[in-house]
Amino acid sequence: MNIGLIGSGGREHALCKKINDSKLINKIICFPGNAGTAKLATNVNVDIRNFKKILKQIYFYKIDLVVIGPEEPLVNGLVDFLKNHKVKVFGPNKYAAKLEGSKAFMKMICKANNIPTAKFKICINKNQVIDFLKNSNFPIVVKADGLAAGKGVTICKTRKKVVKTSMEIFNGKFKSSKKVVLEEFLLGEEASYFIIVDKNNFKFFGTAQDHKRVFENDKGPNTGGMGAYSPAPIITKSLERKIILKIIKPTLDALKKKKKPYTGFLYVGLMIKNNEPYLIEYNIRMGDPECQVILPRLKTDIVKIFEKSTSDKLINTKIEWKRKKCMTIVLCAKGYPRRYKKNLVIKNIDKLKLSKQDYIFHAGTKIVDNELRSNGGRVLNITSVGNSFLKIRKNIINNLKKLNWKKGFYRKDIGWRVINKNESY
Repeated sequence: MNIGLIGSGGREHALCKKINDSKLINKIICFPGNAGTAKLATNVNVDIRNFKKILKQIYFYKIDLVVIGPEEPLVNGLVDFLKNHKVKVFGPNKYAAKLEGSKAFMKMICKANNIPTAKFKICINKNQVIDFLKNSNFPIVVKADGLAAGKGVTICKTRKKVVKTSMEIFNGKFKSSKKVVLEEFLLGEEASYFIIVDKNNFKFFGTAQDHKRVFENDKGPNTGGMGAYSPAPIITKSLERKIILKIIKPTLDALKKKKKPYTGFLYVGLMIKNNEPYLIEYNIRMGDPECQVILPRLKTDIVKIFEKSTSDKLINTKIEWKRKKCMTIVLCAKGYPRRYKKNLVIKNIDKLKLSKQDYIFHAGTKIVDNELRSNGGRVLNITSVGNSFLKIRKNIINNLKKLNWKKGFYRKDIGWRVINKNESY
């Protein structure tokens, strides 16, 4: 079986590694992949926004199944395009992908189906913003409606900041949308719950907690994610039942009623407040870097899971997990998430002596003149599996010190919630 994998980040390297572990595959073709996937698969340098060129390569490499990693091609309708050309593909259709592609769409799904979420208002001009502020408490969360690479959310503590941030979005700061979603700030603990879905059923696919702020102690602007760990201890069995009953089932049922059933990975971004789940956001794919801490814990052959999902036979599929913990720390280029340099040489990576419990997932990397170089803001994901989050983090930081990439930086406090609560956890 030949697998086509769309994407070039740390999530895709983690997916590539897991697919490569399968006994069911012959070849993996990555579009376009990165320096990490190049060691496991054939990288094909193609623009993932060019659907016709992707299709041409799918035919050329005789690909049996396409797995789409990032959100942009999903939102742009790549699944629909490939299915129209009789290509088997794993991921949601264009309509269902609006759960992530449009925060306004997601909020309206919540409103229509009584799904618990923060109080909100969808705004298209300054007057609507000011009107919402009349009866709102601060801080206020300002969100760009469309895709913004994890950087479209701003927590504002003043009226002036809300208006300024909203106007930037109205004026085209993010090309994906000029619409703004304002919502009340929910104070609690964030967590992520993942499922895999076919047209009729869904299966649990892990929990995780991410660290979005760039600096330690959760300071600074939001990023695509500075690190993560799995599982998330805050998601208990009782809380899980609430998540499924109050959030997941109503959402999936709403899309079925529209005759646009959801399929693929679904990431449920949650705020937990007084042991009650509130929906913050949906992502229509595996998270990044959450994928990098969930997949190392997966025991079941992932290609088998993909096959069952695309054949609408998930109900008969048993998905098993290792009773282990996993953590990743993201090594970033200095300046991220604002201005940063690319094409920076990374040495010492091949000198690291990794155990079977350690992984390095490439995120923003490339090979130039036989040298490993940076090709993005988030460059490497240093990942490890073990029995204690504290010991895992120490191991990861030890590997980062050995790598000694002086043109990068990382957070040393990933997992502080679980480690500070119980140092032996």
